Amino acid sequence: MLNKKLILNLIGFLLIVEGILMLIPAVVSIIYHENDLLPFLKSSVITTFIGFFLWFITRNVKRAVGKREGFIIVTIVWIIYSVFGSLPYILSGSIPSFTNAFFETISGFTTTGASILNDIEALPHGILFWRSMTHLIGGMGILVLTVAILPFLGVGGMQLFNAEASGITSDKLHPKMRETARRLWGIYLLLIFIETILLKFGGMSLFDALCHSFGTLASGGFSTKNASIAAFSPYIQYVVIFFMILAGTNFNLHYYLIKGKFRKIFKNQEYKFYILIILISTIIIAFFLVKNNGSIEKSFRDALFQVTSIVTCTGFVTADYTGWAKFLWFFIFILMFVGGSVGSTSGGIKVLRHFLLFKNTITEFKRMLHPSAVIPVRYNGNVISNDIIFKVQAFFLSYLVIFITSSLLLTFFGMDFVSSMGAIVTTMGGIGPGLGTVGPVSNFALVPTAGKWLLSFMMLIGRLEIFSVIIVFTPAFWEK
Repeated sequence: MLNKKLILNLIGFLLIVEGILMLIPAVVSIIYHENDLLPFLKSSVITTFIGFFLWFITRNVKRAVGKREGFIIVTIVWIIYSVFGSLPYILSGSIPSFTNAFFETISGFTTTGASILNDIEALPHGILFWRSMTHLIGGMGILVLTVAILPFLGVGGMQLFNAEASGITSDKLHPKMRETARRLWGIYLLLIFIETILLKFGGMSLFDALCHSFGTLASGGFSTKNASIAAFSPYIQYVVIFFMILAGTNFNLHYYLIKGKFRKIFKNQEYKFYILIILISTIIIAFFLVKNNGSIEKSFRDALFQVTSIVTCTGFVTADYTGWAKFLWFFIFILMFVGGSVGSTSGGIKVLRHFLLFKNTITEFKRMLHPSAVIPVRYNGNVISNDIIFKVQAFFLSYLVIFITSSLLLTFFGMDFVSSMGAIVTTMGGIGPGLGTVGPVSNFALVPTAGKWLLSFMMLIGRLEIFSVIIVFTPAFWEK
C-alpha cells in the first residue's frame, strides 16, 4: 500500500531545505544593496513554513521508501521545488507571470537552461544568483542530495537514488548509498571550486565565476550575461570547454582519477566513445567554418565550444550556429540527440545507450552470418544482458515517439515546424538553445503559454529519463 504520509514527510523536509537555501541569494542581495532582499525573505518564510507543517504532521511516519514511493517522490519533488522556487521571481517582479516564472525555474532545476528573459543583465544580483543556484541544486539531483544528508533513509535511499540518478547503470562508489551520494556531491563541489578559481584568474568577478561554474558543472547553461560566454575572453571559453567535458563525464571516473585508478578511466568504452564524438564533430564543423572565415583558431574554438556545449547538454553559446551553413546547423541538431555519459550531470539520450545500440546492431549482423554462434554484446569486457538491451531499445523508441508527437503538438499551438522540433529536442535533452525562433540568439519568451507548459513537462521527463515520470501515469503502477 502506498505510504502517503512518508511522501508528505519527505516533501516537507525538502521544502525546508529549499527555504533555507533561499537565504543564500538573500545574502547576495545584502552585499549588492539591491531591492530583492525582501522577496527572498518572504519566499524563504513561505517555503519553510509549509515544509515544516507537512513534516511536523507526518513526523512519526515509518521511513521505508518502496519503489512506488520513490517514483512518486522524485516526480512530485521536482515539480514542487519549481513551484516554490518561482516565488523569488514573482515577488520581486523580475518575472511577474507564474507561467514564465515556473518555466524559468524548472529550466534551472532540470539544468535545461532554456530562458524567457530578454535582458538578463538588468536583473538584481540576488535573482541572478538564485537562478544559477537552481542549476547547482538540480545538477547532481535533488534526491541524491537528500540521500546524502538524510541518514535515516536507510534502504529506501537506494529507491530514491535509482529513481532520480541519470543513466542505465547503478554503480556505487561505496556499499552504503548515502556514502556514494556524499562522494558524488563532494566531487561535484570540488570541480565547481576549481573552475571558479580558474575563471577568476581569467578576469571574471567572483560573482560571475561562481554563477558560471554552477552552470558549467551542472550542465545547465544559465549565464549572467546576455551574450552568454561570448562576452568573455578565449581563455575563459577554453576553461568552460574543459569543465563542460568533465561535467559530461561519468562522475565515477572522476572518483577513479582521484584514487589514481587511471586504467579504469582509459579502458572505459563509453568515455572513449564520448571523447571521439566530440573530436570528430569538432573537426568536421571547424573544417567548414575555416572555409568561411579563414581564422583557424577561432573556427576551432567556436566548433569545439558549440559541439561540447550541445553534446554535454550545457547550452552555453559563443556563436550563432543557426547562421552557419544549413548542413552545419542540421549537424548540430543531430548532436542534440547524443547526450553526455551516464552518471554525469548531462541530459539527453546518453552516449552509453548509443554505444550499446551500435554494438547490438553490429552483433546482429554477425549473428546473421553465424546463426548457430552465441555472440553476446560486451561493454568494458562484461557481457550485457538482453534485458538491458531491450530497455535501451524501449528508451530509444519512447524518446523518438515523444519527440515526434510533442513537436507536432507545438505546431498546433502556433509554432513553425523547425522551431517546434528545436524546442522539443532541446528541452527533452536539457540543452537550452534550440533552432528557429528558440535558437542560440533568441529565447522562449514568444512561445505560446500552452507551449511553455508542454516544454516544462518535456524538461521534467527528460531530466528523469522518461520512465521515472511516465510510469506514474500507468494503471499498473496504481494496482494494489
